Amino acid sequence: MKKLTGALRTYPWGSHTLLADLRGTTSPSPAPEAELWFGAHPASPSLIGSTELTDIIADDPVGQVGKSQGGLPFLVKILAAGEPLSLQAHPTKEQAEKGFERENEEGIDLSAPERNYRDRNHKPELLIALTEFTALAGFRPLEKTAELFGAFSCPTLDRYRLMVDSEDEGEGLRALLTTWVSIPRQARETLIDELVATIAAYQGRSEETEPWIFEVGTQILALQERYPYDVGVLVALLLNFVRLTPGEALYLDAGQLHSYLGGLAIEVQANSDNVLRGGLTSKHVDVPELVRVLSFTSLEDPRVHADAHGLYRVPVSEFAVRRVAGPTLSIGGGKPQIVVCTKGTITAPDGVTLSAGEAGWIAASDAEQEVSIDGEAIFVE
Repeated sequence: MKKLTGALRTYPWGSHTLLADLRGTTSPSPAPEAELWFGAHPASPSLIGSTELTDIIADDPVGQVGKSQGGLPFLVKILAAGEPLSLQAHPTKEQAEKGFERENEEGIDLSAPERNYRDRNHKPELLIALTEFTALAGFRPLEKTAELFGAFSCPTLDRYRLMVDSEDEGEGLRALLTTWVSIPRQARETLIDELVATIAAYQGRSEETEPWIFEVGTQILALQERYPYDVGVLVALLLNFVRLTPGEALYLDAGQLHSYLGGLAIEVQANSDNVLRGGLTSKHVDVPELVRVLSFTSLEDPRVHADAHGLYRVPVSEFAVRRVAGPTLSIGGGKPQIVVCTKGTITAPDGVTLSAGEAGWIAASDAEQEVSIDGEAIFVE
């Protein structure tokens, strides 16, 4: 096992404390620390010593990732959300390939802020909470959204009730979202003002409130305060609100709309950085392209729980993820692997030691061996 130096990404939505406290570095940090990447994505490859992992794999592809791999198929991140991330979704593999080629033909530089497709890959993702973690994840079943509309009933919102009462859930969700993202700014502000007032009145009637509706209302008010009159404030009404405890996870496939709201987590995904944004951000927003890639199938519950062996079973071929609480972990044996220490320490037989927030690289050609875990780890292969 070799120690990986992760690539730190600083974005405005990052945290000044979450990553710093995990890693034992200066807290609060000078800049908001958002993501620590462990992998071989060309935008931010990890280092082994002073050499980028992308170069190490290029020099010895069979030894590093095996005969059947064209490269490292997954990317591991520690994600620290101090504020909500953008409202976003990711394309399918086919959509990514076509979008990447189209933007190349249009001459859009890979680093340009208006670029949607930075690689040819899709980005299914599994997020495992390290602290309490909150998110908006996937469209809520329409019958529950109709219940929410009833609780937050006001004249302007009631105009859209027929859409959520639609017998065709997918068409109802598509019609409502495309209407909301295209209404004029003044009409959007009127709707949000009425909605905010109604939510405040609803929350004042504590003896009559449904806990899940109360919590959704709280999130809508918080988003309006952070991103006044953003279209994402409205779209959040359609999405599942999820609160994870440490060890709980959620899985999001291509086309599933989401926004991570706050907390520290491990994110494992296919090796991609393709993001289509629709709001809650100062970055490039491309609503037509986002709508084109969205899946309008509701997601009743995006949560994933580890099985008795710590394995999170998700329908992807690029990675398998286990949460390991020790005392040992078998590594090596023919696959590229990354292990992230999330608590305590991990010690390999050759003396390499990982502390919380650090990661190790296991090449496909590395012999099988056991490492000691005094704490917890996330193991990806």
